[in-house]
Amino acid sequence: MKVVLFCGGYGLRMRSGASDDVPKPMAMVGPRPLIWHVMRYYAHFGHTEFILCLGYGAHHIKDFFLNYEETTSNDFVLRGGRTELLSTDIANWTITFAQTGIESPIGERLRRVRHHLDGDEMFLANYADVLTDAPLPEMIDRFARRDAGASMMVVPPQSSFHCVELGEDGLVGGITAVSDMPLWENGGYFVLRQEVFDHIPENGDLVADGCAQLAKRGRLVAHQHRGFWKPTDTVKERAALDDAYARGDRPWAVWDHDGAGTGATGSRAGAAARTS
Repeated sequence: MKVVLFCGGYGLRMRSGASDDVPKPMAMVGPRPLIWHVMRYYAHFGHTEFILCLGYGAHHIKDFFLNYEETTSNDFVLRGGRTELLSTDIANWTITFAQTGIESPIGERLRRVRHHLDGDEMFLANYADVLTDAPLPEMIDRFARRDAGASMMVVPPQSSFHCVELGEDGLVGGITAVSDMPLWENGGYFVLRQEVFDHIPENGDLVADGCAQLAKRGRLVAHQHRGFWKPTDTVKERAALDDAYARGDRPWAVWDHDGAGTGATGSRAGAAARTS
């Protein structure tokens, strides 16, 4: 299935200053940017056709892929001045770079790349800034069996704050950690059918408009995931992922520790060296 990635927002909480125009998906985690980790996750499960909804800082994303260095994250042999790669990341990826506007909401970005989907009944979508170890094939299979227009991965609340129950005269009746409440958050991983476009108006939003309207019609399903899931909305969150990567604590890197895999592009299968 094709994968639509929303990577055109400003990412203001991730920026270090006015001169920093790097979009959030290009924030580094280890030697590669966030968007690479997200794309590698999908590629591991055999989904290697990507549509990038570009906007703010688009040139950074284009330059990264146009000047991609396979040797950064793959083993290789240097022989006679030639590099022989022992594995590759993106050799079989197809990436469409589509400018979808600087100020466009996510729903509008999706509308603007609809023609790149070639009428595919089902496709995947992602914010390109959240890492997870969620079982993607299970998420897709469950949705494929349902008569619904969209599936949204949901996760338990990540907040460390507490909710306070107030009674009369300001007396506190109870205190509950947000993470212990029976609530779920949007996890940012979607499986969609073309039907979603019927509910996204011009300059609309994918969740507030498209998913909300599908929910009213009983056509939105949720995939509950209690495993690893980490957003990167702030510099602190990105730094925490970078530190985890340095320690070798990378649960989102399913391509490294998920045995057989399906369609993984970093595989050594075949043992044939690739020369660049």
